[in-house]
Amino acid sequence: MTDEWPEPVASRPLWLITLADLALLMVGFFVLIQASRAEPGTLARSLRSGFTDIKPVEPPMPVAANRLAGFASGSAALPAGTAAITAWAREELRDPRVQLTVTGSADATANDVDPATRSAAILATDRARAVAAELAPLAPTRIAIATATGPGAVTITLAFAGEPVRTPQ
Repeated sequence: MTDEWPEPVASRPLWLITLADLALLMVGFFVLIQASRAEPGTLARSLRSGFTDIKPVEPPMPVAANRLAGFASGSAALPAGTAAITAWAREELRDPRVQLTVTGSADATANDVDPATRSAAILATDRARAVAAELAPLAPTRIAIATATGPGAVTITLAFAGEPVRTPQ
């Protein structure tokens, strides 16, 4: 074993590196000022185009589902049986690796539409939102809302999303 140290490599002076860092910060600051003057839509499109190499995140894998049926025609008022769904969701959400998707549906008959807009899609969304509001206190960041066509019901799908992202402390 030797006690020899390698020869130091010649490098740039520290003040030069610091000056380059300062110049880059100033350029970034001026770009930020210019970007804030643009229309929000234009800025969003230009930022989106700069991140085209980012791969989309895989959707979580569904593993179980439960259904809440019995909605009155044309109504998003919660039917009986909500307590059983809430208890099921509470038990499943104890695992931090899962998330729920609440999918509302309306059968799109003449009577099963939103009374104000005559839209089945809006009624389906209202039904999903009503159930999600019941489940939100359990884990608000792990509940998503969707709509579908089908019988007047709400389907709650349990999906395995993987290990939660840990933030450094």
